[in-house]
Amino acid sequence: MQFPDPSNAAMSDNEQKTHFGFQEVTAAEKARRVGGVFSSVADRYDLMNDLMSFGIHRLWKRFTLSQTGLKPGQSALDVAGGTGDLTRGLAQQVGGNGCVILADINAAMLENGRCKLVDAGVAGNVEYVQADAEKLPFTGNHFHCITIGFGLRNVTRKETALASLYRVLKPGGRLLVLEFSKPALPGLQRIYDMYSFKVLPRLGKWVAKDEASYRYLAESIRVHPDQGTLRQMMQAAGFERCSYFNLSGGIVALHRGYKF
Repeated sequence: MQFPDPSNAAMSDNEQKTHFGFQEVTAAEKARRVGGVFSSVADRYDLMNDLMSFGIHRLWKRFTLSQTGLKPGQSALDVAGGTGDLTRGLAQQVGGNGCVILADINAAMLENGRCKLVDAGVAGNVEYVQADAEKLPFTGNHFHCITIGFGLRNVTRKETALASLYRVLKPGGRLLVLEFSKPALPGLQRIYDMYSFKVLPRLGKWVAKDEASYRYLAESIRVHPDQGTLRQMMQAAGFERCSYFNLSGGIVALHRGYKF
């Protein structure tokens, strides 16, 4: 029989160890560093997304929006919504009588998202909330659909975040998690690794003037749970009928789960 390490049990939540890329750091240190990453890249975030995915991220997000099941007049939450690509599509789906909340823990990303959507004429049915995915400040059973696109891997306590997402989702609603995952096609992993660790940091250096943040991006993807593990984590949080779709050979996966 194994007994828990009393030194770990005595640790506060912020002292617990977690990953920041390939490094092991405290939870508080990860939160601080992730905040620094996104504050640094916020102004070039959309441009870098287009460059590093060759624009394919737009197709991944379009597929995600096709899976929402939203109807006019309903409510949706876009967690870690960043510059608002998914929020914009959600707002179109729920219409003027519906409501979408773009939530992001990072103030710089949230402000970029607000400015981008206002400039695009998206207003009236969108609200902006600075919020931590692990402690969402909304009432329970509130949203018909929740999306989180390329944000879950940056959360310190993923199980806590999934429980928080489950709490605020309405019965009958669905969660959609769009995230980088594990390539499923033979031979793709080697090519993907070369691109991730050789090309991405250089793009970050040249375009965003921040090589380290894009090296973290590549590392954070490698320590994120694979498709099957994330599905099990969603089930453990209470989600049912959990499934996933591999996109671009599994480089990205869309996970879907329901609350009943």
